[in-house]
This record gives sequence, C-alpha cells and structure tokens, in this order.
Amino acid sequence: MLLVGAGTGEATCGILYLASYLRRHGIEAYVRLTDADESEEEVTRSLEGLLAHVRPRLVGISLKWFHHVARAKLIAKTLKKIDPKVQVAIGGNTATYFCKELLGWDSIDHVILGDGEVPLLALCRGDAAQPNVVNRASPKQAHGYVDGTTKGDVYYSHFDDIFLSQLDLHSFSGWVAPGKGCGENCLYCGGTRGMQKATFGRAKPFLRPVESVQKDHREIVPRTWQLRYDFAGSTAAFLEDTWQGVDLSRHSTTYFLWGVPPPELAETLAAHFQRVYMVLDIGCFSESQRQETMRRGLLKPCPSDAELFEVIERCRRHPNLQLEISGIAGLPFASRATLEQEHRLVDRVLGLGCSIGYQRLEAQPGALVTEHPERFGMTAEAKTFGEFLDYFERLDPSERTVPMVRFDDAALEDAVQRTSDEIDAKVWAHAAKKSEVAVDGKTRLVNAAVSTQEFALGTWLGSWRVPARVTQEKVTVVRSIDGTGLSCAPSVSRRKFSDPLLQQGEDGAALLDVLAAFERPTAVNTALKQLQKKARFDPESAREVIDHLTAGRFLQPG
Repeated sequence: MLLVGAGTGEATCGILYLASYLRRHGIEAYVRLTDADESEEEVTRSLEGLLAHVRPRLVGISLKWFHHVARAKLIAKTLKKIDPKVQVAIGGNTATYFCKELLGWDSIDHVILGDGEVPLLALCRGDAAQPNVVNRASPKQAHGYVDGTTKGDVYYSHFDDIFLSQLDLHSFSGWVAPGKGCGENCLYCGGTRGMQKATFGRAKPFLRPVESVQKDHREIVPRTWQLRYDFAGSTAAFLEDTWQGVDLSRHSTTYFLWGVPPPELAETLAAHFQRVYMVLDIGCFSESQRQETMRRGLLKPCPSDAELFEVIERCRRHPNLQLEISGIAGLPFASRATLEQEHRLVDRVLGLGCSIGYQRLEAQPGALVTEHPERFGMTAEAKTFGEFLDYFERLDPSERTVPMVRFDDAALEDAVQRTSDEIDAKVWAHAAKKSEVAVDGKTRLVNAAVSTQEFALGTWLGSWRVPARVTQEKVTVVRSIDGTGLSCAPSVSRRKFSDPLLQQGEDGAALLDVLAAFERPTAVNTALKQLQKKARFDPESAREVIDHLTAGRFLQPG
C-alpha cells in the first residue's frame, strides 16, 4: 500500500501512524510524506514514478484539511488515469465529513471514516467485515469508534522501511500525538467536540497510553532534530513519563497549546530541550471580545490579559524558550473598541520580545460560524462541499488563500480588514528586525550548521526520480539550527538532470565553499579574499552567497 497527502508540503503525521500499524500487521505499506508538485504535469510525473516503483494495489489519500479538497480530486483522478486497476481510498477529517460527496467521484473507491488504523487494515486484508469503510456498494455503514480510548497498538515504528527516500525522512517535522480529539466547541473550528463525535464517533478526547507515546519517542528521536506537539498532553508529568529513555538535550521542540499553561510546563520543556518554541492560542487579541465569546460558550477557556502577561513573564526566565501568542482577527462581536484593544495588546506583546501569530477568520466545514454566519451578522465565502471545491479548483496552485467569513456591515468589515493589515505589517516588521544580522567586512561569522550529511543522489531523492547515470552522485545535505535545509550536488549538471530541490553544479559548489570558509570564526573580508582565489567567485557574488547563508542561519556571528 502507498499513503500520500492531499496537499503540498508535509502530509499529516496520521499517515505515518497508519503505515507503522499496517507494517506491524503484515502489510507492506509506504508513505510519500512530502510533495512539492504544483502543476498537473508535475503531479502526473511524480505519481507515475511512484506507482511504477511501489506497484501498490491500494493508494490511500489523507484529506485532513479542507483546503486540500481540489488537490485530492486531482491526485485521485491522476491515479486512476495512470492505473485504472489501483484501488483508491481517502480518509481524514474532511474526507469523513464529506464522505457522501466524495463517493460521488468515480476516482474514489473507498472512504475511511474516523481513525483509520483498524478500517484500513481490514480493507487491505480484504476482510468480510470492514468497520468504518464506506463505498458505493455499502454507502451507509454504521460508524462507531473502533479504535477505543485505551488502544495501545497505535504508535510509530518501521521508520527505516516506510519512507521512500531520505528526503522524505528528513522532511518529517517530528509530530507526536499525545492524545486525540478536542473537548471544546469554539465557534470557528471544524474539529470541535461535537464534530468529533458526529464525524469520528469519538465521544470525548483522551490521552494515548504512556507506553505508546514512549514508543513514538524511541522511534523518532534518533531520526529527527525536533519534536512537535499539539494541545493534548500538556501536563509536565505526562510528558516526563513519555520521554523516559531518550536524550532530548540536542533537540528542539514546538508546542501548541491554549488556555493558561501550568507553570511547570515551560520549565519542563526548557530543561529537556536545547530550544523551545511555545505557541499559545488566546482566541483573539481583544480581551473584552474574548471574554464575551467565552461567556456565550463559543470559545475555549483562554487567559485574561493579566494571566497572559504572567505566562509571558514565566517564559522569559528561560533563555532557550521563544513564545508566540496567536489569535484570530475578525471573530464575531468585533467593534471599534475591540479593534483598538487588539492594537494595544499586540504592541505590548511584541515589546516583550514575543512573536505574534495572526490571521483572519476562515470558513471551515462544520464550524458554527461557517454553517450559520447569519447568527453573527456575517457571510461565509464557502459553506457547502461544492462551494469549497469550486473555490480551490479556481485557485492558482501558487496561491495559499482560503474562503473567509466576513461581516455584513461594510464599515465594520473595512475596519476589521484595515486593522488586520496594520497588525500584519507590525508583525512582519518585528520578525524581520529580530532575525536581521548586520554584516560588514569586519563581522566575524562561523558555520552554524548543526548537521552535514552525504547521500547518493538516488538515496536522497528516491531512485525512481533519478536517472541511472547520476543515481550515485553525491549530495551534501546541510541543516541550519532552525531546520532550514540545503541540498548541494556540485557534480550534477542540469544538462544531465534537473530538480528544484537541488542546488546543482557551480551553485551547489559555491554554497559549500562559503560554508567551508567559515568553518572557524572568520571575518567576512578575510573569507572574501580566500573565496576570490576560486574561479567561480567574484567579490559581488561571494558576498551575495554570504548574505544568503547568514539570512538562512547557516552562518551566524561567532
């Protein structure tokens, strides 16, 4: 079996849990975790190579996020065009919510409802009973929660087998799911407690068994530079138990949470990890709007401004911890007064050195404000399956917009959008200033790359993507402290093989030469003199490469 994501970039970690589970139960499962294809021609070329290489009987498409619905259709259609005999199954939150509509596509054979491990295994085996699998032959199967809240057989394994390339494995961002589900009913979210019960059959959220999460960590810690967590499992005691037996002192972590985190959480993360990035969702940046929405039971518990600043102060005690405060612009109950509060709070938070995550209210399938925007004096730009599909089919592949929910009152909508634009500008300016490194000829820089590895080109990209004549050419893969990567193949000419993910020929050689020139702390002018002895460099191009690598944090002051 082959598992792929419906969108570009990294697919959800769900397909890794699925592939691991299938492998342990005798199914030869593979994943394509990352996907950079944009045009229909690129999608076709990639899938042709994958199908020829893996020769799967079944391809599973992960459709978790609604904004991938049009691309899921393209992938399914392309799979059937390449091989009409291959079975195509689709699953995930959005697939479960829109299962009836998806079964109307000729390119979809099965829809997996809810958690996929048990249903997908039954489908792969061809069992007579296939719980939570619907198709045109049985479109109305009863949907129950077959995995159970204490199931201990869902965890990461077989990471040396399920990935089809080293690029895919190195692109894994380290997601671990300590628990499943959400217990809140925020009006803007399509994954609320009510939606989880209606679509997944999951009555309430729960933490996975400690032993299963321990197995996750043992499998991935040696293979990734960071770990990422989302919402559930935010107690320090639970995390401490799941980390037993692994060394995290050289790893980074990103932790997404809401509410008022317990004081010991920041201390625990900062003590175990080399670098910590904590993201705290406060709903919105207006305290009165936040409290009004909570009072109506339409928003999860969020901190008051006073509680927020207490959290910020605790986090600032840890030099290896960076805190981001995130919120949504344009929530219901906005007014001129709440917009002014947003500006003031954003200014205070930025002034304390925190980052800001900020975006307009988007339409999500199943969310209360999307399904019934009229209750809040608003209009959703998409509500039905057809409207979401049409929106994303019309969108240029390079664009990343989504349908929004906007106020009917034109003056209020203009004020909300203007505030959003102004705060966005502040946030970007703050981020640019924070990351800027002033470099002149006397600046001493050092190669700050935390990982440098060599692979054969066929091993790195996947043998099915690379012509035989260059499959053994060497690729040097360099990673900066924040995960940015460079793949340099100096010996590979674009005349023989071209790939947008590779820095090839002279370009690749130049990057590696500059990194080598700063192996020890070196003044920029000194390095320039060394580099100009090489034929590929003139003063201007050498300085451009130095600035580029400094911006990417491959070179840092030292």
